[in-house]
Amino acid sequence: MLAHRTGVIGLPLRLLAREVYDRIVAARGPSVVALVTGEERIVPPRTQYWVCTVEAMPEGMGCDFLAVDEIQLCADPERGHVFTDRLLRARGLHETLFLGSDTMRGAIRELIPGAQFMQRDRMSDLTYSGPKKISRMRPRSAIVGFSVENVYAIAELIRRQKGGAAVVMGALSPRTRNAQVEMYQNGEVDFLVATDAIGMGLNLDVDHVAFSALSKFDGRRMRMLAPNELAQIAGRAGRGMKDGTFGVTGEAAPLTEDVARAIMDHRFTPQKKLVWRNSALQFGSTERLIASLEVSPEHEMLVRAREADDLGALRALSQVPEIMARCTDGPSVRLLWDVCRIPDFRGISHAEHAGLLEAIFNFLHERGQIPDDWLARQIKRIDRTDGDIDALSKRLAFIRTWTYVAQRRGWTGDESHWRDAARSVEDRLSDALHERLTQRFVDRRTSVLLRRLGQKEAMVADVSNTGEVTVEGEFVGRLEGFRFSQDKGGAPAETKTIKTAALQALVPQFHLRADRFYNAPDTEIDFTEQGGLMWGKDAVGKLVAGADLLKPQVEVFVDDIAGPDVAQKVQRRLQHFIDRKIASLFEPLMNLSRDETLTGLARGFAFRMVEALGVIPRAEVAEDVKALDQDARGALRKHGIRFGQFTIFLPLLLKPAPTRLRLVLWSLGKGLGEFPEAPPPGLVTIPVDPAAPAGADTMSGYRIAGERAIRIDMLERLADMLRAENSRAGFEAKADMLSITGMTLDQFADLMQGLGYRAEKGEREKVKPADAAVAEATDGAPAAPDMPVMDVGSAEPAERLTTESAEPADPLAVTEAEPATQPPSDGVPEPAESTERPLTADAVPPALVADEAPADTAARDSGPAVDEVPSHETPPGTAPDSEVSAQETEVFYTFTWGRANRGAGQGARRGGNRPQGKGKPQGKGKRGGSRPGGKGDGAQKYSARPPKPEKKIDPDNPFAAALMGLKDSK
Repeated sequence: MLAHRTGVIGLPLRLLAREVYDRIVAARGPSVVALVTGEERIVPPRTQYWVCTVEAMPEGMGCDFLAVDEIQLCADPERGHVFTDRLLRARGLHETLFLGSDTMRGAIRELIPGAQFMQRDRMSDLTYSGPKKISRMRPRSAIVGFSVENVYAIAELIRRQKGGAAVVMGALSPRTRNAQVEMYQNGEVDFLVATDAIGMGLNLDVDHVAFSALSKFDGRRMRMLAPNELAQIAGRAGRGMKDGTFGVTGEAAPLTEDVARAIMDHRFTPQKKLVWRNSALQFGSTERLIASLEVSPEHEMLVRAREADDLGALRALSQVPEIMARCTDGPSVRLLWDVCRIPDFRGISHAEHAGLLEAIFNFLHERGQIPDDWLARQIKRIDRTDGDIDALSKRLAFIRTWTYVAQRRGWTGDESHWRDAARSVEDRLSDALHERLTQRFVDRRTSVLLRRLGQKEAMVADVSNTGEVTVEGEFVGRLEGFRFSQDKGGAPAETKTIKTAALQALVPQFHLRADRFYNAPDTEIDFTEQGGLMWGKDAVGKLVAGADLLKPQVEVFVDDIAGPDVAQKVQRRLQHFIDRKIASLFEPLMNLSRDETLTGLARGFAFRMVEALGVIPRAEVAEDVKALDQDARGALRKHGIRFGQFTIFLPLLLKPAPTRLRLVLWSLGKGLGEFPEAPPPGLVTIPVDPAAPAGADTMSGYRIAGERAIRIDMLERLADMLRAENSRAGFEAKADMLSITGMTLDQFADLMQGLGYRAEKGEREKVKPADAAVAEATDGAPAAPDMPVMDVGSAEPAERLTTESAEPADPLAVTEAEPATQPPSDGVPEPAESTERPLTADAVPPALVADEAPADTAARDSGPAVDEVPSHETPPGTAPDSEVSAQETEVFYTFTWGRANRGAGQGARRGGNRPQGKGKPQGKGKRGGSRPGGKGDGAQKYSARPPKPEKKIDPDNPFAAALMGLKDSK
């Protein structure tokens, strides 16, 4: 065409027309090239070359050269009559060229005598490769579907398995199609999913074409594709000097040998019938126009076209009374026919389309043009870029109608404005559709990684400060410690590809991170209460049981691809950390185990303490404690061991950090699946967890007593207070007792019962002393809040029942005083820890048992004070009628040593040797203590020590005789 001064070329698709237009513009410039399609019209003033769709080719121009591409479409049921008309009537002044399949040779020879035929053989081979799964499709392949749903489904599958695909359909705007093709051509994706639109002359870099189906819907019915139609599409593979292949995939059946051979050898059945419609139309009336369109052809090779959309619209509108009234002359009928030829891009329904055409025709016939405000509303309604692919595709179809209308001469007041307006809306919708198609059907991350893996080049990985991993600029996941955690946003099919690429790129990063971890200070590493080992926020390993409780082993969390060197370096660093942590937090215990001066029973007891991680209930070692002499005890006390009434422990190991580590080591030794957690620091009592494993309370530094567990060091302080009370006659709780436990009176009663005491509940009148009332009457004012009052429960001054306001001491700063003593019957001081009588915490009342008394320390934990007697005012100048001026009821408990049935519904708890509730007979004692006369967990049978019998006086002893005399004189 460019060899002539002027020329016109008709192409089957507006997509192909745009491609050819761009090529001519590149060669000759835009000032001499026109582009005319149904929805686009670019016509410079000095146009020499016209690039058009076949339907939009201008007639009667007298150009030097004229060409029609894909002339075999003369046999197409839908559009064939247009191509046949161009074949019969369109001619160039100097040259006319019809391009197409050799199947048209006979038909053209018959209809156009004297036509010359030029054969152009394919320069490359096209080979049938048979069926192949989509998952095994090689790069640079095009998969062909024949419906929008089929194309989308295939594209989605390829995205998950191959990283993405470009999508090409005839319904796309040229702008969207070009963007998708460019994405495929420049290698962003290696796969193309398309309809049969790619068979019409699109020249793409395709190596293989696969058919996902062998039938299509032609507008009326489903039909099988003919071999020549398959060849038209398969021919996109290869091109030029490059060989190509074709095959089937998905649910498509394999091609028969005859069909495959026909495609490879380009041997097809000649076209014997061409679709034709009369072009000599008569516009005298709508009836004559319809009759002229229905004229049958005279040549035997021509067949009348089936009723097209434009003829159907003409029939429908000719029945409308208003249209019939307007179409009374030739120009009106011609105008109606021009309106009926507006394509039904929307495809909603024939009635809907006819209604739109009626409105346009009435405007044009009545006003001569379409009103600007009405056209503006139609376009504005479509000008939205929100929504998904289907919504945008539907809007694009709608705007194509108005783009077509805007291209028609004289239909609008300002043609240039409305062409630009419709074009800008179509461009915006096209860009939005391209973006949605890319978002849905292209995974750039997987595509990039697959391409780099295929090129077998070293990929660059980068790890941010927050652990985000990017490979070749694409986010792939996070590096958590020394394990790669893949991004969960991808589909399962992408997992293997992304992980392979990421781990391959991360190998150098693993070594750099291992070096940094090995030199990290211990402050950056920590252990969790479940035995995990953390580096900052990342889990890098866990503790496992070793041969010794104090020597646990380490299991590291390192990906295999990091290599054994990285794993060994991480393992060594974690082992150093936990060994130093144990040596630091359990230093008293380590010193105890290494003390060579301990011998005999003391060394054996030290071994028991190390084995118990520094905390052991006294009941479990009662015999061993009994066997220790004072020298052995002194040697053990030098290491900080405290021999408490209930527990023997190292006070320094009750701090939060050693307690947390002790629970982990103990749980590892027990082989627990879930480790008990350490109680919050600073709590004197905590609720009892029934699900906790046996011994967890002791390892936590607590002893169960009733519904709650009390910290063992505070329990020893409470025991010191109880020694001063008469546990046989009965006593009431003092404010100091409630204060150090932080309990209410009812909670304290439950605690005491858990320790083996009987708690008798009572009520009494709460009175105010008469002298206080008299003082009020005398002074005319109530007693001061700090005025001493008498506690009616204990008949002692109230000052003894209130705690001092001194600053509480650290509950873990446990000190040990010299052993408490009490005068024996013979007047000789005797150590409280006598070796002549067995001692257990639960069997002997605290008032009678004393091993050693701690130094006096201020109460640390505040608790509810004993109920105060409220002050009642007496009117000034009046005296009380009696000693009691006001009365209230108060609850009190009397505690005596011994086990008694508790109230209904209060069963025995672990850690206290209380009787069973609800009148049940006493059973075996619970863990942590033993019942007098019963069997505990490893404890001996004990009973409360009876009062010492009165010693007989030897009459032969002169001192005894003098003593007798003194007694008789009383």
